[in-house]
Amino acid sequence: MRTAPFIISFALLAATNAYSAQANTAGDYPSKPIRLIVPFAPGGGTDLTARAIAQKLTEAWGQTVVADNRAGANGTIAVDIATKSVADGYTLTMISSSHSVNSSLYKNLPYDLTRDLAPITQATSQPYALVVHPSVAAKTIKELVALAKSKPDGMAYGSSGIGGLSHLSGALFCSLADIKLVHVPYKGGFPALNDVVGGQIQMLFSTLLQSDAQRKAGRVRALAVTTKKRSAGAPDLPTMQEAGVAGYEVAGWYGVLAPAKTPRPIIDKLNTEIVRILHSTDIQSKLAADGSEPVGNTPEQFHAHIKAEVAKWAKVVREANIRAE
Repeated sequence: MRTAPFIISFALLAATNAYSAQANTAGDYPSKPIRLIVPFAPGGGTDLTARAIAQKLTEAWGQTVVADNRAGANGTIAVDIATKSVADGYTLTMISSSHSVNSSLYKNLPYDLTRDLAPITQATSQPYALVVHPSVAAKTIKELVALAKSKPDGMAYGSSGIGGLSHLSGALFCSLADIKLVHVPYKGGFPALNDVVGGQIQMLFSTLLQSDAQRKAGRVRALAVTTKKRSAGAPDLPTMQEAGVAGYEVAGWYGVLAPAKTPRPIIDKLNTEIVRILHSTDIQSKLAADGSEPVGNTPEQFHAHIKAEVAKWAKVVREANIRAE
């Protein structure tokens, strides 16, 4: 009869010691440089966001946070590196909304996005803008839909590549508006935009950062943004829903994650600091250059967002019969 209380006491002591060890780990963290893997080449929105966060973490903690660009395979190489890294908080990775598409686009990914990573926080949300060549006889989305229906497969939209969010944005538009457009994939958003400017293709779902100069110069005409709410970066543009495409919503996003099994106290410490950074005035100004707005949610909220995005794009990929290159 005396053994039960002893076992319970021993278990409580063990749990207390384990909690104290984790707390101490978080308290000492970071004690050496941190690597923040960036899954795309320097200069893009993911890279700009990662470097802004890395700089501020370095300033706050006195330990260097290095942005390490590992581009390739539509961002999957970087995430694979992260999932195979030691789960101690010293290797982190950025991901973008395109990673939620990859989960259904690629059948043999070496990782599970919702299982093999520990979400820290969603960093940003940003719209795409549907831009058209000035010669297109449509100044509203309703006029564009009517024009597309008058000549099925007679109009083309570009994208940054098969399976990219600009591609999926167009596929969702075709599905919800019941129109047919020819998809022309490019190796990046800027080459696609150049062909819209040149009149080789009629339209593109472009980031505000990519298309801003061309819009202001009148070389392309923007018709709407893809997010549920209007963008602070282009408040004059209606949303696709306001313009008549019911149920349409596409938001690009970036987020920060760690390898699965990273101790929760370290995840919480990272979350607290990164959320503070995202809502600081100077970082918000930097993010605005990409048309981005800060999010800074909890790990649980970010995990739920990733799962919802994976499910949403799996449906679009399946219905549009999109296949990886």
